[in-house]
Amino acid sequence: MWGGKHVHLGKNVYVNFNSTFVDDAQIYIGDGTMLAPNVTIVAASHPMSPKLRAEGYGCNKPVHIGKNVWIASNVTILPGVHIGDNSVIGAGSVVTKDVPENVFAAGNPAKIIRAITKEDDIYYDHGKLISENII
Repeated sequence: MWGGKHVHLGKNVYVNFNSTFVDDAQIYIGDGTMLAPNVTIVAASHPMSPKLRAEGYGCNKPVHIGKNVWIASNVTILPGVHIGDNSVIGAGSVVTKDVPENVFAAGNPAKIIRAITKEDDIYYDHGKLISENII
């Protein structure tokens, strides 16, 4: 057990409760990134072969999460994945492949749903105007 030895958090990273890091390889999380409850980041895997598993073989790949990323609740990120700056990963997603910057991705396996645009600076929560909700 590495116990966080290979987890590297940038400045102002928020990690909510019950998050798990399987850090047999390096896990990098960029500045300003937020992880909701129950996020699992896995940097370790094992071969399909029972013989090789019995012999203790493993396959560890680093995970890189960019700056200002939001990972919603119950997301699992698998070994070797890179998530680009400013992206959002939807709740319950399983991220099996790289996600570029400035996109919203969701699903199992996670797929790019849409780009994050300037319109997202004006609207939130399914088209509600931010300016109408300022207290």
